[in-house]
Amino acid sequence: MHDIRAIRENPAAFETALNRRGLIGLTDQILGIDESRRAKILASETAQAAQNAASKEAGAAKARGDDAEFTRLRAFVTEQKAEIAAMAAEAAELDSALRDLLMGIANLPLDEVPDGADEDDNVEIRRWGNPRAFDFTPVEHFEIAGIKPGMDFETAAKLSGARFVVLKGAVTRLHRALAQFMLDTHIDQHGLTEMWTPVLVKDEAMFGTGNLPKFADDAYQTTNGWWLIPTSEVTLTNTVAGDVLDETALPIRMTAHSQCFRSEAGSAGKDTSGMLRQHQFEKVEMVTICTPDTALGEHDRMTKCAEAILEALEIPYRTIVLCTGDMGFGSQKTHDIEAWLPGQNRYREISSVSTCGQFQARRMNARFKAAGGKPEFVATLNGSGLAIGRCLIAVVENGQNADGSVDLPAVLHRYLGGKTRISTAGDLE
Repeated sequence: MHDIRAIRENPAAFETALNRRGLIGLTDQILGIDESRRAKILASETAQAAQNAASKEAGAAKARGDDAEFTRLRAFVTEQKAEIAAMAAEAAELDSALRDLLMGIANLPLDEVPDGADEDDNVEIRRWGNPRAFDFTPVEHFEIAGIKPGMDFETAAKLSGARFVVLKGAVTRLHRALAQFMLDTHIDQHGLTEMWTPVLVKDEAMFGTGNLPKFADDAYQTTNGWWLIPTSEVTLTNTVAGDVLDETALPIRMTAHSQCFRSEAGSAGKDTSGMLRQHQFEKVEMVTICTPDTALGEHDRMTKCAEAILEALEIPYRTIVLCTGDMGFGSQKTHDIEAWLPGQNRYREISSVSTCGQFQARRMNARFKAAGGKPEFVATLNGSGLAIGRCLIAVVENGQNADGSVDLPAVLHRYLGGKTRISTAGDLE
């Protein structure tokens, strides 16, 4: 959410930043509503002062026996009460309209973020690893002979419909091993604190991270009003909602493994085969709460945490900076990490790491205070560390063999009881 005082103080800078997002003319609309709201508040306060003065004068008139003046002043007070109530109601409506407008406007990009319209304008900043040279034509994950027995899309469709999967046997164990490996790495090597949070949240939590009101269609809501989280970013970030933290407690670095739920409302026709884009999936999330001046450093740190997972799994990847037209709603700057998928012969997103500045903190009223200082809003960051299903895809596609078996990364062997591969028949061995 944006600071209306900052917009008033420098509307040109705000409009310029919005223009980089492709949003034109909103500043004048914001300031117009704000001016009307403030005018109504001032008029209401002026009328209230006049009413208070008239009430005192009426008391004095009554005391000195001036019934005519008392009656006139009492009628004026009554009239003022009605006018004040009407003006207050109008001010409240304008305040609500201003809040709704500000709630629906995306975060402002940092100056260093490249301008652009869409993913074609993103900028690659580094690559790691060389894609494997296959002596056969690699196939996609759901076409690998040893993986087919462990990915049942037909049963999932019978149970739930499209964009679901039932995992079985060796693939299920690999999926679980990946989650455990990610958590252990983030906890033991990266210093993150493991959390376990609900997957059902209230409206306030979804508003806090920017999922509401703009992206309600992308989420699932239960009949009694809870929302199923699209990622544990929602719960982890909202753990500090409404708090005033001691600066010495920052940064707070958290990680959680959770189920995630997305309607994929805007993804009709995209990635319909396999388990690349699902309504229900699992992810290991990372969230950092810190001071605004340390946020960019934390952003780079968090990106390296996600990259380290892929490097340990020996998955080639590239890291890109998203342009202004491809950034998420709440982000000031985003790094996407894309894993090499030989079955598609392309890099695909496996992690998105964003710094949100104070944007989410304003929505959550999450603040910190230095010794002797005034409370100010924290900065928040979030990132995938990693999406488990997509990581599974990358592992099996990069490890596939001509006979349909799959060699598994060495770091996972201890999570698989010493097993090193999935056979052509779909068994761990």
